[in-house]
Amino acid sequence: MDSTRRFGKYRIEREVLDEERLEELTQRKTYSEIHPPLTKQLKESLRCTLPMLKKSLMSTFPVLYWLPKYSVWDYGMPDIVSGISVGIMHLPQGMAYALLASLPPVFGLYTSLYPPLIYFFFGTSRHISIGTFTVLSIMVGSVTERLAPDGDFLQSNGTNMTGDVDIAARDTYRVQVAAATTVLGGLIQVLLGVVKFGFVGTYLSEPLVRAYTTAASVHAVGAQLKYIFGVSPKRFSGPLSLIYTMWDVFILLPKTHLPTLVVSAVTIALLIVAKELNVFLRRKLPVPVPVELITIVVATLVSSYGHLNHNYSVSVVGEIPSGLSSPSVPDVSLFGKVIGDAFALAIVGYAISISLGKTFALKHGYKVDSNQELVALGLSNAVGGFFQCFSVCPSMSRSLIQESTGGKTQMAGVASAVIVLVTVLKLGTLFQELPKAVLASIVFVNLKGMFKQYADIVTLWRSSKIDLVVWLVTWISTLLLNLDLGLAASITFALFTVIFRTQLPTYSVLGNIPGTELYVDMETHKEAREIPGVTIFHSSATVYFANAELYLEALKEKSGLDISKMIIYKRRQEAKQKRRERRAERREKRQAKRERQAQMKANKLTGASESSVEDQVGCWSEGHTEGTITEEEECPQRENGTVFVIPTSSQSLEAQPRWEYLKGGDPDCASLGWLSELQDGDTTTLGSSCDDSLSRDLERVSIGSLGKWTWEIHSIILDLSTANFIDIVAMKTLKNLFMDFSEIDVDIYIAGCQTSVVEQLKLGGFFSEVITKRHLFASVHDAVLYCMNHRGATLSPRYEPSMELISGTKL
Repeated sequence: MDSTRRFGKYRIEREVLDEERLEELTQRKTYSEIHPPLTKQLKESLRCTLPMLKKSLMSTFPVLYWLPKYSVWDYGMPDIVSGISVGIMHLPQGMAYALLASLPPVFGLYTSLYPPLIYFFFGTSRHISIGTFTVLSIMVGSVTERLAPDGDFLQSNGTNMTGDVDIAARDTYRVQVAAATTVLGGLIQVLLGVVKFGFVGTYLSEPLVRAYTTAASVHAVGAQLKYIFGVSPKRFSGPLSLIYTMWDVFILLPKTHLPTLVVSAVTIALLIVAKELNVFLRRKLPVPVPVELITIVVATLVSSYGHLNHNYSVSVVGEIPSGLSSPSVPDVSLFGKVIGDAFALAIVGYAISISLGKTFALKHGYKVDSNQELVALGLSNAVGGFFQCFSVCPSMSRSLIQESTGGKTQMAGVASAVIVLVTVLKLGTLFQELPKAVLASIVFVNLKGMFKQYADIVTLWRSSKIDLVVWLVTWISTLLLNLDLGLAASITFALFTVIFRTQLPTYSVLGNIPGTELYVDMETHKEAREIPGVTIFHSSATVYFANAELYLEALKEKSGLDISKMIIYKRRQEAKQKRRERRAERREKRQAKRERQAQMKANKLTGASESSVEDQVGCWSEGHTEGTITEEEECPQRENGTVFVIPTSSQSLEAQPRWEYLKGGDPDCASLGWLSELQDGDTTTLGSSCDDSLSRDLERVSIGSLGKWTWEIHSIILDLSTANFIDIVAMKTLKNLFMDFSEIDVDIYIAGCQTSVVEQLKLGGFFSEVITKRHLFASVHDAVLYCMNHRGATLSPRYEPSMELISGTKL
């Protein structure tokens, strides 16, 4: 495409549209038409028709929408292959992450079995893999260890307490705590989904979530060090628990169990090498090699035949019961103790779930319902809690495997659950000799992806300093305050950054790009040209109660108008004008009285004419003396060359002084202090020979103390195109702007308001006799054209604008 076609010019002629004319052309609906009465809305919601029932069922049970259309020929084999691959990953991850939750490994297998089956019926994402996840497992572990510490389960030998812990009793109570927390968190998620509160996850920004998971990975490492080194540090909870744990492990390093450390080191080395080979050969392999599963199988065989537990005291998984446990009602009395942790689990789990779900949905071209996802995840947790599961959400690694191996629908999740079911029923007992150090090593290596997120610091430093601060604050608060308090502190800080950004937006004065209808910031664009007599003020954020005062201050600074001082000055001048008029009236009365007395004397005396002449001469001399302005007052000390409003002199006593704006003040003009110091007897009378001289002096008055103007201003256009709402405080602020500037004959116009903002202005009683819809324009350009046509004739000819600049005839 040549440059002529790319930068072609088109002539466009159209009507200048204000808000009133725009409504006439578009036939905008009234508020009652857009928002029907509440009773009508209630009736519509309670109506039950067949289409509405079908839609409701399909939205509640998404499986009814896609399962009847399921093609076994097209999707069957890919889903089975993907499900087997993910199911194989579930086995080691489920047992390993159960250790993070401070629970027996078999409950990790339960967690990998029941929730995916529930999500199959209610979920809308086709590629995420529901199950255990590192961050949630650590959060559950912090709850179980806080409410069920080892010290509460020390065994006694009759009279004295021994140092041994009743592991069976401790694990049983921890399972109850984890189940109660999971059920309560699931109910919170379901409730939020029912009330359409799915947008709550949007308050967890990507930098916040990534920093939170990065800090959680440090907690995960701290939780696994005792298994890797074979030591027994003290249990800590609450703020700074991670610091205390790390310090205790450091102190216990000389007591490291060497056989356990050897098992951990060998496992970590083999896992890293195998995973790197997997990445290197991923294009040549149809499915990834199940490294974790091979590792636990080999480790179990070595431990079983080498008798690591009996010969070298290497801690192993222990008894894994075969079969499925019966459902049980969680201990409701624990809800009050874990409600804060349950809410944190609900929010974090949903944020991870919806972010992964939308990522895959965007890639494969389908839609994920955020509210339904909240319900599906909540039911997966709530129902799973009855089967002794702990909190679940999608895993990035498993979801990527499910998507990369060809998974098409939620049937892949069912296939993975079948693999876990077979393991629980038949193969679980085979893993009883598996060393816990191997599971801890699997967790340690799988955290590599989270540790890579430290590279976000460099990326955010280059792109957004505020997001970098959010990342750092989240990371530090999560490390120091633990996972629950760290999340609350992080969200609070992130919300404060939003408030600060709206309180400190970017304010600018816009100028026109010649030959276009475009208006850009004059400070950042060289070719932007000011519109003579018009100030176009723009804010990058909406105006509301938190930044209304800042908006006024910025408008004052950018326009150069200190409106309060200008109004005071104008009123002072008007008061002086009134005093001049009253003195003139008194002088006229005295003059008339003298003339009548002179006439009376003329009738009585023969020399009336001579007496009359003398009286008139005396009267002229007295009046002239009373209105004399000294040379010092006529030529006050001159300051800068700024411009101010001036009254045009009127020869009529009844005429009100008209205010207009003139540019080109000479540096050698009078200061405001000179005018403010004028007393009643210092001003000349109207119509006198000195009145013209005073007017000429007033035209050259400097207001350096009131703020310097760089151009004459007769109109101000407020660009509210960025405002998506407006509150009462903002309306009052705008009203005051209209009233104040009208006193000095400056017109205020609003441009670019969204429909919702216009409706709020109507409902808030913004429009009145002074402020009408004629002050609202569809665009900044329309407002500029109206200002030029409305006020252009009052400008000095040398400031008459070039209509070609802003006429809209060029694009």
